[in-house]
Parts: sequence; structure tokens; C-alpha cells
Amino acid sequence: MRQHTIFSLFTGFFLCMLISSCGGKKKAQPEIVSNPEKMDEKVTELMSDYIQTAIQDKNLLNDSILMNKPAEVELIYKDKKNEPIWSSKQSWLPVGDSLLDFIRDAKQWGLFPENYHFKNLDSIRKLFIADVWNEKSRKDASLWAASDILLTDALVQIFYDVKLGRLKNDSVMKRKDSVLTNEFISEKLNDLLESKSLYTVLSSMEPQHKGYHELKAGIKKFLDSADFRSFTHIQFPYYDTVRFKTLLRQRLEEGGYFAADSSSTDTASLRAAIKRFQLSKKITADGKAGGETVRLLNNNDNDKFYRVAISLDRFKMLPEKMPEKYVWVNLPSYHLRVIENDSVKMISKIVVGKPHTRTPVLTSSVYEMITYPKWTIPNSIVVKDIIPGMRRNPGYLAKKGYSLFNKKGEEVSPDSVDWFKYTKGLPYNVVQGSGDANALGVMKFNFHNNYQVYMHDTNERYLFNQTSRSLSHGCVRVQDWSKMANYFLSNDSLRYKNADSLDAVRDSVQVWLQKKEKHTIPFKNRVPVYFRYFTCEGKNGSIIFYDDIYGEDGRLRQKYYTRK
Repeated sequence: MRQHTIFSLFTGFFLCMLISSCGGKKKAQPEIVSNPEKMDEKVTELMSDYIQTAIQDKNLLNDSILMNKPAEVELIYKDKKNEPIWSSKQSWLPVGDSLLDFIRDAKQWGLFPENYHFKNLDSIRKLFIADVWNEKSRKDASLWAASDILLTDALVQIFYDVKLGRLKNDSVMKRKDSVLTNEFISEKLNDLLESKSLYTVLSSMEPQHKGYHELKAGIKKFLDSADFRSFTHIQFPYYDTVRFKTLLRQRLEEGGYFAADSSSTDTASLRAAIKRFQLSKKITADGKAGGETVRLLNNNDNDKFYRVAISLDRFKMLPEKMPEKYVWVNLPSYHLRVIENDSVKMISKIVVGKPHTRTPVLTSSVYEMITYPKWTIPNSIVVKDIIPGMRRNPGYLAKKGYSLFNKKGEEVSPDSVDWFKYTKGLPYNVVQGSGDANALGVMKFNFHNNYQVYMHDTNERYLFNQTSRSLSHGCVRVQDWSKMANYFLSNDSLRYKNADSLDAVRDSVQVWLQKKEKHTIPFKNRVPVYFRYFTCEGKNGSIIFYDDIYGEDGRLRQKYYTRK
């Protein structure tokens, strides 16, 4: 009797939500069909009306469930003459069960079950298999019609998320397609219905990048030990101080870091709570919520999985086929790799931009390298550092070893410039001469971009010993610049008549470096370079996580991955 009551309440609540919206403008009633042979006919009769009504009602199916892709779903059922796809005669087909099982385990693919109507579909399945109510539920054509539409809508969204990901396409990422055609969707659906293998169809849509599959291969091990308790996510860097403090308090309260007798609105109590957290993590306990503290507060399995999902989607933004040779610079990992035919030819530590002078994501190609380069200081640094420095101390340029040149290349005396006149830049170039003290070191690698950044050596080589290396003004400093220079020369060997010619060029480079001379070596065979932002990667069946140094994953999570 008690079991009967529980199922009565559950069924009544669910049907109210799914069919009548509990007082909403639609008053649909269960459509009972006693003869299984007549079920498909009744479902077909209901299908078109349900879809049309949803489209007219802001994509809400039965006034309550938001559809993902109603237009595509309408075309699919029009092509199928509104016949059910996933069920027949009061039973789900094996392919329907397979799809629902996939949705339940969607995290194995870096996806989220809640994005594909899992709760509603799972509730319907439980109604169908419940011992007490299975007969009544199975005879309800409205449930069969709704579940069929939801499964189709879920599958179309899965096609989009597996093929294209959830991030907005842009010119930097170099992916050519941004939408799926109706023909593509129809073709893949028919492939699924003919082969009955959902995994085969979806696998054919995934990126073929090695890094993608290495990351995906680590998901199972991660999920097996993950703790998905929900904690407040704190975005950093932040632009709204009040909101930041509100989220910070919430997160510290969730972790139990406030004293029992403290008030969460009290500044002293908040600082004390931050200190308790910092002490628990064995970091400097200064009571200030800086980048490292926020990173550790966000370092939970729920947050990590979002980063996995975002990283998988970032692979989907790359060209379907990468070049034979390229330089891969992953900013959060503080490493670059030279890749050739999917093999790593060299790895080097790098230093990247600080959070307020971040290194951009870009795609370009290295066209030359320069020994003992001069550094023309970017306008952003001129505005932030040079102009204020000269206002404070007229000897600032000389102290830094900088010179001033007009647009004709003529040197200008700093004393002749009214430094209080300029706020947004100078009509001059500020240049640091070549030499061992030059910020670019002894080698610079040029590639075209709109940000005035490049790869280069550095005069601060001790920074490569630090774990966190977001320390530059935006350029990428390369520890093993010599190995990379040799790789570029070898790659350009076809322009030389023989190996002796290549050796001669290498010898010349060494002589120029010894003599501290500035020379430009152009490349005929340019090497593509990709600056990218991946906060995790797969290795040997596990996942390695890096700091979200610029808060990019946090921003994308709020914009594209949080259900509104």
C-alpha cells in the first residue's frame, strides 16, 4: 500500500509537470491506448501537434520542458512522417535504450547529462518499469510521444556538442564550419538507425587530434575517484568587487572556514576565514584572496570536470587536420612543443604574460629569427611604465638602457619631450639596444600578429626555475631557444644546395652570437605556430591539470556551460 502511494504521488507530480504544467495554459490529458498495436498510430497523431505547439510556445514542450533544437527536430519528424523513432508498440527499441544510457554516462565524453533531458527521460523510464504502474504508464501515448521527441532533441544537441563543441567559433581558432546542416544531421541519424551503434556514429564526428583522444582517455580514471559535491565557483580575475566578496563568503562557508560565532558579513571574520583556508593548504596566510587562494578554492572535482569539458571543446575549434610541422604553445602549461607528424621533436619551458599583460591566443607562422635583436617597446608598456617613469625621474630611460627615436629613425633627446603632454602613447619609438642586458636576450623569433608579441630568449633566465611562470609583458620567453633555432634552420634546409651550406649558416649564426652582432635570418619554409589555452591534458591514461592563469575557463564556464 505504501509503495502504491509513493508511485501515485510520483506519477501525479511528473504527469502534472510534463503534460498539463500544473495550471498552465495547456490542459493536455493522458492519452490511453490499451492495444499495443494501436500505440504507434496514436503517437504519430500526437507528434506533430506537440512539436508545433512547442515552437509556438518559446520552444517549451508541453509548457514545461525547454527544447534544444526544435527546428531540427521538426524537420526530422517531417521526414519520418511523424512516426516514433525510438519506440514501438509500448516498448522502447534497443537503440532508444542505448541513447538514454549514453546520456546517463555523457560525462565520459566531456558532456553533461542535464543538457539532454536526462531527468525527464529517466523519470519516464522509471514509470515504464515500475512494478505497480507500468501498465498504466505504458498505455499513455502522450508519454511515448514526449519521450520520443525528447530523445530526438537530445540526440541533435549531442551531434552539435560532439562535432562542434559549445564554444563560439572565431577567426583565431581556424575551424571552418560553425553549424551542422540538416542533411548532415539526417545522414547521421539514419546511420545510427541502420547500424544501431551510437558510439560508432559519434566517434566518426570527434576530432582526430591526438591531444583530444589522450585527454578523453583520462576521463574514466578521473570520474572513478571524483567527488562532485557542488561548491560555489569564484571567477578570478574579477571586475565586480561586491559580487566577488559575496561568492568568496559563500565558498568559505561551504568549506566550514568561518568560526561558529562569527558573522559572514564582518570583514575581520572574512579575513580570518581566508587565513584558516590558507593555513589548511599550507600557503602564505595573509588573509587576502589573491590568485593562488582563489585557485585552490576552485580546485575541486566539479570545477576540474568543467575544465576537461572546455578543453575538449577547444580541440574542436582547431582545423580538422593540423599541419605536418608546427609549434604548439600551451600557455597554462608553461611549455611549448615542436610537433612533426604527431611526434614531439622538442619541448621547452616558457614564460608567458602576466594576468594583466596576458599572452594572446593566436595562429601565425614563424618567418625569421634575429640574433642580438633590439626591442621596440610596445605602446601598452610605454603607457603603463615608460611615461609614468619619465614623469617621476627624467633619468628613467637612461637607467633602463632605452633610447628614443622619431619615425625617421633619428634619435631624440628625452629632455626635449614634454612627458606630461602624452597619456595614450608617444609619437616616438622607445628602443632597447641589443646586448646581454636586452629583455629579448640573444635570439628573437618573429611571426605576424596584431599584438606585438613574439618568442624570444630572455636576460632573466632564472625565471625558468619557477613553477608559475606568468611573468612577462605578453611575449613568450623560450628557455631552449637554441634548439628551436636549430630546428627552424633544419626545416629550411631545402633552400640550401647541400648539407655543407646548412652547416655554413649554422656556423654563421654561432659567430654572430659570439660577436654579439644583430643579423636577420629569413625562413623560406615558415613553421606554423599556435598559441593556445588548455588548462588540462591527458597523459598515460590520467589527466594533468594546470592553473587557469587568466581566468579564461571560469569566464567560458559562466557564459557557455552554466544552465540558465
